[in-house]
Amino acid sequence: MSDVTRSSAADPDQAPTAELVRQAAEQISHLVRSELALARAEMTEKGKRAGVGAGLFGGGGLVALYGIAALLASVILGLAEAMPGWLAALIVSVLLFAVAAGLALVGRRHVRQAGPPVPEEAVRSVKADIDEVKERAHR
Repeated sequence: MSDVTRSSAADPDQAPTAELVRQAAEQISHLVRSELALARAEMTEKGKRAGVGAGLFGGGGLVALYGIAALLASVILGLAEAMPGWLAALIVSVLLFAVAAGLALVGRRHVRQAGPPVPEEAVRSVKADIDEVKERAHR
């Protein structure tokens, strides 16, 4: 927790109640602004990292897609040697749709379990601030 004590009185025990309330309001306001700035900075950093990673992951996926398309064409042409070409293409297509459905179901389950992104450091800092305020209030 940052030190935001700005007492205009020499001794806090001698300060009037109104002055202490004003100081507390200023300190709480400063603390809330600081915690919001920390949360914003943390989420911005996480967003940048996720964006770069997603871009690279997408690029790799696109290149892999071209490779898979070439491989599938090879499989279809190989099966076409033993059966009509349309039947070979139909068999490969049905298998691909079955795999896609399985992957989609597994992916949906993982997304549901992931939960929302939370600025963990900011939450931890706010909890520490609340504990500090509670401790000082009991003194």
